[in-house]
Amino acid sequence: MAKKKTASSIDVLSHFLVPKMEVINDSEKKRVLKKFGIDEGQLPKILVSDASVQAAKANAGDIIAINREDTTGKYVVYRLVVSSAK
Repeated sequence: MAKKKTASSIDVLSHFLVPKMEVINDSEKKRVLKKFGIDEGQLPKILVSDASVQAAKANAGDIIAINREDTTGKYVVYRLVVSSAK
């Protein structure tokens, strides 16, 4: 009988449908917020309980850079990690 994989044994970030994600450092965070002229509360949110956020080892208050690619080209989007959906 095959061993059933648990959520912690699956590397969701290596799946071909999941875009590359990384937690950005404080200097990059300041640069991004200045570039867009916003504060971090104005960024789209992603829950800390999201499997990809957990795999990236992000904590509430971190900003994640998500590198996407589609037929229009490559681009980066940013999400603020939050502990609950308010």
